[in-house]
Amino acid sequence: MSLANRPNEIRIGIDIGGTFTDFIVYRPDSENITSFKLLSTPENPAIAVLTGLEQILGQYGREQQPITCDIIHGSTVATNALLERKGARTALITTKGFRDVLQIGRQNRPSLYDLFYQPLPPLVPADLRFEIRERIDQHGTVLEDINLVELDALIQQLKSRELEAVAVCLLFSFLHPDHEALIAERLREPGLFVCLSSQILPEYREYERTSTTVVNAYVSPILDKYLSHLEKALEKRNIAGSIKIMQSNGGCISLPAARQNGVRCILSGPAGGLVGAHFVARNSLADQDARVKIITFDMGGTSTDVSLIEDEPSVTTESIIGGAPIRVPVLDIHTIGAGGGSIAHVDAGGALRVGPQSAGAEPGPACYGRGTLPTVTDANLLLGRLPAEYFLGGKMALSIERARLAIESLAERLSLSPIETALGITEVVNANMERALRVISVERGYDPRDFTLLSFGGAGGLHCSSLAKRIGSPRVFIPPLASTLSAFGMIASDLIKDYTQTVMLSGGTPPKEIAAAIQPLAERGLCEISSEGFEEKDITLARLLDIRYRGQSYELSIPFSDDLHTDFDKHHQKTYGYCRPEAPIEIVNLRVRARGAVTMPQLKPQNTGYAKKPVKLAGTRHVYLSTARTPLPLYIGEALPPGSHLSGPALIARQDTTVLIETADECQIDAYGNMWIDVMSGNNGL
Repeated sequence: MSLANRPNEIRIGIDIGGTFTDFIVYRPDSENITSFKLLSTPENPAIAVLTGLEQILGQYGREQQPITCDIIHGSTVATNALLERKGARTALITTKGFRDVLQIGRQNRPSLYDLFYQPLPPLVPADLRFEIRERIDQHGTVLEDINLVELDALIQQLKSRELEAVAVCLLFSFLHPDHEALIAERLREPGLFVCLSSQILPEYREYERTSTTVVNAYVSPILDKYLSHLEKALEKRNIAGSIKIMQSNGGCISLPAARQNGVRCILSGPAGGLVGAHFVARNSLADQDARVKIITFDMGGTSTDVSLIEDEPSVTTESIIGGAPIRVPVLDIHTIGAGGGSIAHVDAGGALRVGPQSAGAEPGPACYGRGTLPTVTDANLLLGRLPAEYFLGGKMALSIERARLAIESLAERLSLSPIETALGITEVVNANMERALRVISVERGYDPRDFTLLSFGGAGGLHCSSLAKRIGSPRVFIPPLASTLSAFGMIASDLIKDYTQTVMLSGGTPPKEIAAAIQPLAERGLCEISSEGFEEKDITLARLLDIRYRGQSYELSIPFSDDLHTDFDKHHQKTYGYCRPEAPIEIVNLRVRARGAVTMPQLKPQNTGYAKKPVKLAGTRHVYLSTARTPLPLYIGEALPPGSHLSGPALIARQDTTVLIETADECQIDAYGNMWIDVMSGNNGL
């Protein structure tokens, strides 16, 4: 399916963040890419989205032919509904005897030595968890049918509870879904939103399957309301085109599919960032004939997302968000509450802390003009690292006096000067982010010295060089679309759908039998992607198996092949440092990832010759790199031609972000406008 070569079409990527909403606009006919940012509107995220779309259409309003918009949208609506516990009023129906699975969970504890640990309450309270008599055994055989009289009585109870959604998770329904389908048929008659575990996650592990189904029921009606509001607003404004929603697995899905599968969109924004990072890294490193080995560092206004990519982004099915396990495939991203808007405070012991609370977009950092609490952005502004007149290309004024007042109030409590306090804020937030980077690298057996730190997000450029030194990464890579890379990743994402089925087969099962078992999933994937308008030549199907050594509790996912045992041993050795070739294996789940390839945006080099050109200096700024002020040269990023070479310390101001090149570091601008910073000093150990 080609989204290019249609006249007067624009593709728009939209990423709603806690502080800013980012927009990327791509015209396939001219291959022109532009970007901008607006402050988010937390009370109604659609306001910022519609304001941005009107701004985009206003730029093209002079054209005679109507504009067609293909919008790929990453939404935090489902995420916020889950994290803030503001989802739909949801009930749960389970097999008799299993109503409390959601509350019992697993015996593993997040805080092993915390005697006062209080787990989050389940999304469905006890009075909204219902049971029904039915039973299916582990082979899919019906032991007890549903009693229709009992089912009708249960439905009458549900009608009196003012529910918005119902999750249905029956024992072994992934082997025999008919009972769940019957319940859904009866429940949908009164108009309830119903989620079935046999459709959302047809896998074994009762707790995770129940949790994932409940999360989907809990967030989907909220996402549906938002998308309906957005769709109606676009129709009212006569904006022609389509809307797709970014998923947590790195692909997009259609609007109708997103309405039914809110659980698959929980991490849509960070997933877009990872897709964008992989795209620009692959595009740039291809000229260097190098493998993609990057650690991604996405520091926005509210949070920091990190991940590790070795050739391809990693996918996991073992995520926990807001205390709820989610087993659907998501890109492997680690998130912490550290961003430009993270609030600095003093804890009960008198120590300086930064985050996880954020000033967000409203009121925002003190320097934005409405907030009063000190944030990381205020600290960087006070230290001179953030040139106020270039913030968002000069379109948004920053108040250094308000930043100073906010930090002074904190400095008094710490008995420090405002500058010492600001330096402390940057050190603390760097330590928090360094810890996150080590979680996805060192703690998983990867040596950061073998990876490039790819920095993006509006706030990342002021911290990336310091973090590279801390973890030992030899260089930093900053693309020109760094501040809006998550939105760019959305227009660079294919349409992807994941399918799974628990089978519990012996490792000795002939490959032909395995292929036959996985074929229904493949046919379903091909059919559903084709129905989205993709031609068969643009569709790929990846067949995967979840395999483990017999007796293990968890599996590894590997591509289907004729030599499964050898392939699994190699993957197990790489992941855990050992393998057991003599041990029998078993196939737990079958997986299919169906992908509809879209025409990707083109990033073309400006100058492959790398001829040396003079670098124009925009001025000098006095910056606190320590307690002493240091004069630093200031450059305008957009004015730096390919081949430019800069030595640190220096500041580079771009329209939507600022980059700090530290002392003894060397920066080179490549043909794509990417910054490559060689980290020359600091700690290069683990």
